[in-house]
Amino acid sequence: MISMTTPGGRWLRPIIMMMLIWVNFPQYAVGSERLAVTSRIANIRGGPGTTYDIIWKAETYYPVLVLKRQGKWIRFQDYEGDKGWIHSSLVRDLPTVITTSPICNIRSGPGTKYDILFTVENGVLFKVLKKKGNWLHVEHADGDRGWIHRSLIW
Repeated sequence: MISMTTPGGRWLRPIIMMMLIWVNFPQYAVGSERLAVTSRIANIRGGPGTTYDIIWKAETYYPVLVLKRQGKWIRFQDYEGDKGWIHSSLVRDLPTVITTSPICNIRSGPGTKYDILFTVENGVLFKVLKKKGNWLHVEHADGDRGWIHRSLIW
């Protein structure tokens, strides 16, 4: 048996750690690709083709984590763990987030000392314009802008 503490077993510990991360937290797996919906409305399907049922619809800036590619179709997982298929022409590499807290304050600057411009609920989509520490300067599809704390988004 190879010990993880012997010279021959040193390579084993990083491999096991990466496997544990990949299995338990696929969104953090090395090589995972995050994309965002760029069309106004995108059909999310049950399989890789237009003959498959539409299982839900996603709006502009909806972030997805790529699980698999099949031709021009992408199998993905969303922030709630739901899975579906989307045509590759409807997404691109664009930094976007979705709110995950029941109430999220959008502020005039990167910190709690700044005024609250507006408040949003869980599931609101934003494009990321800039990052400053744990704060993100974001823009909604309707043009509203502000700063949100990283702990409130996926």
